[in-house]
Amino acid sequence: MSNVKAAITELEKGNPILIFDSDDREGETDIVISAEGLEYKDITLLRNDGGGLICVAIHPHAAESLGLPYTRDILEDSGFEFNKDIPYDKKSSFSLWVNHTDTYTGITDKDRAKTAREIAHAVKIVLNDGSYNFESNFRSPGHVPILRGAKNLLKDRMGQTELSISLAIQANIIPAILLCEMLDDGSGEALSLERAKKYGRKHKIPFVTGSEIKEHLIK
Repeated sequence: MSNVKAAITELEKGNPILIFDSDDREGETDIVISAEGLEYKDITLLRNDGGGLICVAIHPHAAESLGLPYTRDILEDSGFEFNKDIPYDKKSSFSLWVNHTDTYTGITDKDRAKTAREIAHAVKIVLNDGSYNFESNFRSPGHVPILRGAKNLLKDRMGQTELSISLAIQANIIPAILLCEMLDDGSGEALSLERAKKYGRKHKIPFVTGSEIKEHLIK
């Protein structure tokens, strides 16, 4: 079984996978898991073994239906002129940062798991042509950043957001995916490619690269 097929199979089961984007982009490996059936222990895993920012990436059509803007557009509409240069990309995929209304502080593992599951629930509803009032069910700012996928996914952008959403579509699961960068305590940098692969082998978690995903999905 190819790395991509193994990753799709594990995503479908609700298990984590590892995605490395590319050396000429972020050069980072993310731990990735479906947000739909998320439990608090999954947040604990990402927090301890990843260490980066725990986000939920969602399908662009869902983001559009829910009315979720890009953070950059909100800031520009407010008159801010922050430097837009990103060394590895043209545009950030960050949208709103939210907590579900049924959480307390929003930062605990249980709270963030609740928020992520409810984001997935919202995505499922609108992608099935239902209506959903996002503002009545979430508070913002919150502790779970939403990442909005590029309109044409991998044809427009090869970020972790689009890579994970594309695999979710192949796995036939809700395209709302929790992800977190793997960091290195010793160097203060991203975890090296070899150490990320070693982690995957140790824990029997499929490791797949952006180029492998692109080759498998884009014909």
